[in-house]
Amino acid sequence: MAEEIINRVANSPLKSLDLDQVLEEPSILEFDLAEYLFQGLVLREKEFRSALKELDTSRFKDRSVALHCSSDAILPIWAYMLVNSKLSGVAKKVYSLDPAAARVQYQIDQIRELDLSEYMDSKVVVKGCADVPDKEKIYSELTWRLIPLVQSLMYGEPCSTVPVFKKPRE
Repeated sequence: MAEEIINRVANSPLKSLDLDQVLEEPSILEFDLAEYLFQGLVLREKEFRSALKELDTSRFKDRSVALHCSSDAILPIWAYMLVNSKLSGVAKKVYSLDPAAARVQYQIDQIRELDLSEYMDSKVVVKGCADVPDKEKIYSELTWRLIPLVQSLMYGEPCSTVPVFKKPRE
């Protein structure tokens, strides 16, 4: 008589956390200050203010925005402040970062807002196959959030994990 096969992974107390399941894909609109430069080099205040006054902000409604300058021009801080004031109350969030860095920061912000209470005093495996930009930063932020909550933290798949943290016995 053959022995019954027991799925030890399914019967384990491990809780899996898959970032692909809990994070939404960043949808970042770009606002490039280079488009407002005279001859690609100089920001003229009067023309810039006029252009911002005429700017249709409807496309930024409830969206996250990457505010940056793709040229090597040196811009005054007030230019960034003016764009932020124009998008205030319209955009969901304005990141003064290039689009790639804004996507990473967007997902870090999502991690900071996650309700992780279900992982309290649990053995947690963070799946390592998430399709996120700059994995080091994203997984570091998640680890930082989970350490105070969990009994133990692992990386990988439930059938093959790498131990990351284990709460010391009291």
